[in-house]
Amino acid sequence: MEKQKKSFKPNKKFIKNANVNSEDIYKTGLDKESFWGNLANDLFWHKKWDKVCEENPPYSKWFLNGKINVSYNCLDRHIKNGKQDKIAFYWEGENNQEKILTYNDLYLEVNRFANALKSKGIKKGDRVVINMPMIPEAIVSMLACTRIGAVHIVIFGGTGPIGIKERVIHAEVKLVITSDGGYRRGKIIPYKEIIDQALDQVDCVKDVIVVKHSKNKIPFNEKRDSWYHDLIIDAKEFCPVEEMDSEDMLFILYTSGSTGKPKGIFHSTAGYLLGVYQTTKWVFDIKDEDIYWSTADIGWITGHSYVVYGLLSNGATQVIYEGALDHPNYSRTWEIIEKYKVNIFYTAPTAIRTFMKWGNEWIDKYDLSSLRLLGSIGEPINPDVWLWYYEIIGKSNCPIVDTWFQTETGALVISPLPGISALKPGSICKALPGFEAKVLDEKGNETNKGFLALTKSFPSMLRGVYKEEKRYLETYWSKWDGKYYYTGDGAYVDEEGNINITGRLDDVIKVSGHRIGSAEVENALVEHPHAVEASVISVHDEIKGEKIIAFVILKESASDSNKDIEKELKKLVEISIGRYARPTKIFLVDELPKTKSGKIMRRILRNLLIKQPIGDVSTLENKSYIPILKNIIEEIQL
Repeated sequence: MEKQKKSFKPNKKFIKNANVNSEDIYKTGLDKESFWGNLANDLFWHKKWDKVCEENPPYSKWFLNGKINVSYNCLDRHIKNGKQDKIAFYWEGENNQEKILTYNDLYLEVNRFANALKSKGIKKGDRVVINMPMIPEAIVSMLACTRIGAVHIVIFGGTGPIGIKERVIHAEVKLVITSDGGYRRGKIIPYKEIIDQALDQVDCVKDVIVVKHSKNKIPFNEKRDSWYHDLIIDAKEFCPVEEMDSEDMLFILYTSGSTGKPKGIFHSTAGYLLGVYQTTKWVFDIKDEDIYWSTADIGWITGHSYVVYGLLSNGATQVIYEGALDHPNYSRTWEIIEKYKVNIFYTAPTAIRTFMKWGNEWIDKYDLSSLRLLGSIGEPINPDVWLWYYEIIGKSNCPIVDTWFQTETGALVISPLPGISALKPGSICKALPGFEAKVLDEKGNETNKGFLALTKSFPSMLRGVYKEEKRYLETYWSKWDGKYYYTGDGAYVDEEGNINITGRLDDVIKVSGHRIGSAEVENALVEHPHAVEASVISVHDEIKGEKIIAFVILKESASDSNKDIEKELKKLVEISIGRYARPTKIFLVDELPKTKSGKIMRRILRNLLIKQPIGDVSTLENKSYIPILKNIIEEIQL
């Protein structure tokens, strides 16, 4: 664990030019009303607020009686400041299609489509579903909704028809925007056909708008369906913005529902926009000349906050990519970075581990010298992976911002500030200025190891779970009697005062009375020189309560015998955590079941072990590996 004790400071040039390079910002952030009130002046308001904050958890409000519009702040504000010719997006398709959109191009398209939506009867407060690949029209659709005050519900492209139907009915959606198809690994994903299945016997949806993207032949309902491009040809080039109240609903984003039916997390307009605008500026140190690329899909909160709204509100230029990072070969990511001279790269640990597994030979032939900042999001990143990312991709010259936030927080809450923080592998550092995060025990007292809690309200905090107030209160506020927000994550504070995430507490394993975060065991396993990725679950044990089962992917270069490696892996866990955390069994596998967004589906591993149905696999990326995994498990008696 020595690697976790190392720390890395950005070079002097980076610190000098950083957007934030003074510790004073943390002190300023303690007076949150003054702090956030001053920052909010960066945005354009149709009417200024009367009061910055009304603190009343779990129902705090921000910028009371202010009037603002997100689309205006992402587009019109920059046009008026002379940035109309600045590039907003370099879009790259999987089949090497290319499109460049300036801020003026985006502005005109959004205005036309906003008028098209109005022609379909969409007005402020109406719910609109967007289910599309990563193409410019998906982002246009989001901005068009915000322009007229419609509430968008973006549904990730890997969601099956049943999942889409549940969301559509629950939110009483009036209109759906989709595509004739999208590309992934050379295959066409039939978006429109999936939407048609989802809308079968659904009465609330009156219109479906289809983007012609893949030229895939699709069924077309003349009474309900319209082509996107036909609608915008004759639409006017200007659509006045809807002046939204600060607390008006901006969007609903449904959680995956892996532990129950989906939760419709909803965010307010002003608070959310301010949160993502400022954290983009601070954490990614975004500059006017930068080219940014996040591999996140807009179907998830990272795509909402750090592809669409955070970047566009800052007037930034970014790369948007449709497709898989391994198609047509393993060098695709590095080819894109070299081609567009990407400066800031933001991805998930699961992608980084995959890059490691593929080997450095896919990287070495590309020029990555344009990179100046790297980011990680989505799950804890273990020190080995952090160091590989830092040394191989960043050439030991790029700060890594290991970030933490949730769908519910809207904006980043905990992260290093690259112009200030000493970067420590495996640590997410501390709460950003204006935010407050603490590690608490069951009674709400501060402790070194326990539950991660958010102990003060902040602008971008969720405002509720749509139509489910009781669920909102029970899920997030009941643990400490409405005083603090419960994140559901375990964490500990290290000797330097930095926060380290141990994993979701619904992934906590209790062996003989010991509470063990699955991420702790996974981090220990991947310390092995041959291990590239690990997933840990638990199954019932008559004596211990639970026993730990691990699934480990080895590097392709691993040459030792499997039995030797298993012994070494168990010993590593024993040394790192304790004998009580040793896995009972370790399965060496080639793949782990993952969603299309890269999340490991531990439920599938657990159900295969206990011989239960694996359940819904509509979001599973590698379905073909499940029979192989099942055979591996069945060959060995636990």
